[in-house]
Amino acid sequence: MRADMAHIDSWIFDLDNTLYPAKADLFALIDVKMGEFIQGLLGCDPDVARQTQKRYFMEHGTTLSGLMHHHGIEPRAFLDYVHDISMDRLEVDPALNAAIDQLPGRKLIFTNGDAAYAGRVLDKLGLSGAFELIHDIHACQYVPKPDPSGYAELCRVHAVDPARAAFFEDMARNLRPAKAIGMTTIWVNNGSEAGAHDHHPDFIDYETDHLTPFLAQMLGE
Repeated sequence: MRADMAHIDSWIFDLDNTLYPAKADLFALIDVKMGEFIQGLLGCDPDVARQTQKRYFMEHGTTLSGLMHHHGIEPRAFLDYVHDISMDRLEVDPALNAAIDQLPGRKLIFTNGDAAYAGRVLDKLGLSGAFELIHDIHACQYVPKPDPSGYAELCRVHAVDPARAAFFEDMARNLRPAKAIGMTTIWVNNGSEAGAHDHHPDFIDYETDHLTPFLAQMLGE
């Protein structure tokens, strides 16, 4: 273990485009489902639905948060609908799984998705037993990253000391609140859509374009 990570005893991972490569592009499938949902909700054409979806994502952190704010939708119905996708694009990465297994201490998921969907992703990746818990959008009271409240709630409810925690995330802006409370931050800059939005080096301790070799190097030093 590299010396500057020796104090870490809680390893917190985002899910999508962090524990698997962004090129798998599950969001392309989710995007289609979100477009269908918005078309049905608003009675609009696909172009308007897509514009609405992307605007809500950028302004509210998730499309769901925007839909709740502007249209008062029931979140579980939306999440169940948009996450009803095939996982065939995902593959097991044995080297990544081995590296995660070797991390000393607790391992947690912090996602803007829901636990049911996260469980399906983890199962397909061969990581279903690798993590102690999933801190999801329901646990955050539907207030998504990067709002600081979800980070504080994760630490409070699950007794995580942020000064002894590392957070891995593909969306740079989601690292700002983690750094603000003392976490070590790692940006997995692997090509996620809007992944560099609001990026600033002040709140990013490490940057990698691929999680697997980063963890292998970290563990090997």
